[in-house]
Amino acid sequence: MTRAVDSGLPKRLIEEADMARLSRVLVELKEDCALPMPLEAFELGEIPRDPLISFLQTHGFLSLLKRLDGGSGSPARATELHPAKQDNRAAPAAPQGSRQPLPELPEIDRSAYECVQTLEALDRWIARAHATRLVAVDTETSSLDAMQANLVGISMAVGPNEACYIPLAHGGMDLLNEAPLQVDRAVALARLKPLLEDDAVLKVGQNIKYDLNILGRYGIDVAPIDDTMIISFALDAGRADHGVGGHGMDELSERHLGHVTLTFKDVCGSGKKAISFAEVPLDRATEYSAEDADVTWRLHKFLKPRLAEEGGTRIYQRVDRPLIAVVAGMERHGVKVDREQLARLSAEFATQIGALEKEIHGLAGEPFTIGSPKQLGDILFDKLGYKGGRKGKSGQYSTDQAILENLAAQGAQIATKVLDWRQLSKLKSTYTDALQAAINPQTGRVHTSYSLVGAQTGRLSSTEPNLQNIPIRTEIGRQIREAFVAEPGHVLLAADYSQIELRLAAHMADVPELKAAFARGEDIHARTAEEMFGQVDRDTRARAKTINFAILYGISRWGLGTRLGVEPDEAQAMIDRYFERFPGIQNYIHATLETVRERGYSETLFGRKTWFPRINSNNPTERAGSERAAINAPIQGTCADIIKRAMARMDGALAEAGVEGVRMLLQVHDELVFELPESAAAAASPVIERVMAEAAAPAVTLDVPLGIEIGTGQSWGAAH
Repeated sequence: MTRAVDSGLPKRLIEEADMARLSRVLVELKEDCALPMPLEAFELGEIPRDPLISFLQTHGFLSLLKRLDGGSGSPARATELHPAKQDNRAAPAAPQGSRQPLPELPEIDRSAYECVQTLEALDRWIARAHATRLVAVDTETSSLDAMQANLVGISMAVGPNEACYIPLAHGGMDLLNEAPLQVDRAVALARLKPLLEDDAVLKVGQNIKYDLNILGRYGIDVAPIDDTMIISFALDAGRADHGVGGHGMDELSERHLGHVTLTFKDVCGSGKKAISFAEVPLDRATEYSAEDADVTWRLHKFLKPRLAEEGGTRIYQRVDRPLIAVVAGMERHGVKVDREQLARLSAEFATQIGALEKEIHGLAGEPFTIGSPKQLGDILFDKLGYKGGRKGKSGQYSTDQAILENLAAQGAQIATKVLDWRQLSKLKSTYTDALQAAINPQTGRVHTSYSLVGAQTGRLSSTEPNLQNIPIRTEIGRQIREAFVAEPGHVLLAADYSQIELRLAAHMADVPELKAAFARGEDIHARTAEEMFGQVDRDTRARAKTINFAILYGISRWGLGTRLGVEPDEAQAMIDRYFERFPGIQNYIHATLETVRERGYSETLFGRKTWFPRINSNNPTERAGSERAAINAPIQGTCADIIKRAMARMDGALAEAGVEGVRMLLQVHDELVFELPESAAAAASPVIERVMAEAAAPAVTLDVPLGIEIGTGQSWGAAH
């Protein structure tokens, strides 16, 4: 592609010649400076040990400290360090107050762990757990699928290095190639059940939701619980996603304890030579599993006090912790899908995809692999000559969605067809094909897995399968939702928060016009259209709707222009007009950014912190991205907190109202989906609506009502 030459460049160079010469002088290195000592004296010798230790302690380089000490480690240093000080790239953290250093813990000693192979030893450990009133628990299983995995063993820890492993289903891999001595699984679980269900003993886990599901399938309802992963998320959401590391146990152990744990690959191998955990020799299995419980106990000792010191107690205790068992129950119950309906949709999508491929090849003038970004880029920009192509470091054109949408807006029919092809291909592979494969052969239902730490704003995310990206309010999305069905004699009930983010924005930004409109039950997009354009019709309402949501995501003039199909200057004029009509929104944005730049994090109405370490970055792209996320995080995070509170209260409210047989199946964005007897729908609907509408109270009093839309039907699609 040829580029036009700037005809004004030579003139500007002549006019600014003196400035160019001055710039050269300013950047030129001086070579005639007198040195305070001979050049040879600057040679770096052995690193001074004491200053280095002080530097590493100050900045939290625990692994380097361990190497400096010859591999001995320093647990005392690990417990004295505050996580906020371990990332020198983070924005300034809020003052944490003075904290008493934790008692020095002994180094992790895997040789101290016990393998429990008799009932007498098991009873002894159960008694110790009852006495200490706090036990860290971890399960070992045959796979990561909590709905199909078999329980292989359980580990417990009641103190540092006071940990054990209870093998339950190991076999045939001892040194003598015989089944090892172990307690019968049914007998062991019967002994453990009273402990794991004892209200007087706190059970601590790392991602304990998985363990709840495993043990729940064996009839054990573990409670009360704490989760070190969730505590870490409540303290460091966002901060951990930018260089500090995530919330997994291995990362938390190295970050906070200075200890590198054994990995699953260390004990089971990888590739063709990998073995199942049930085949791991007991001595090695004990080291691995008991270490998990030991590390979890230590992390709890370190992280739990920080909740009170750093203002994280409210969000953890009132929002996140109560949700763990609720989500575990949703996962275990699963949702029924119509396999035949999915198969029909897969066939229809395959036909449509084939037709689109022919059209695209016809528009291109030759066949090519549509799924290949390189081949598509060459067709669009080299052969067909469309403008706007840009090559990345690999030398090939970018063909991401934004590029294709821009070409489609310019009238490139092939780009529109490729977008349609991509959507259908993704829906077929991700949903209609994948959902059939995901049906559990034992339950006949699909059991998605929800991550409680998957989105830094606090929203739940789902995987295997991901149910968060089914298109909303489109015909294709409706067809896919039609495949989610109720059992005979039951219906599905969908309860959806109506425009909750806009309602929260009206409250948090204190916008009188929007608050009044919501109070009167007006169409908020029509009201915005009236304020912005002076009239309401289909076009102005659609534009107002786009603007309403785009502004809350900190969209730029270019981004809004692309969405509305207008020039950036016209989009900027719309943004300016919006802020003129609703100055509270602009004030909220400015105040939020100022606060985040100063403190390094945003906060929801319930006190959930989301950290933005790049908010003051010198890199404009990083800084702009953090700013956009920071604008929306308090609103989206508060929305997540509210729906989580509703979920945690739902079972109790339904039981109190005497409504039986209601199961919460899914949480997708701002929507909850239930399965219930058809005869219970009339009684359940007002209870569900009330719980969702009042979920913020009494912790937060909102100036706007929370609108709830409820529908029922034999399928998820029919309930909308």
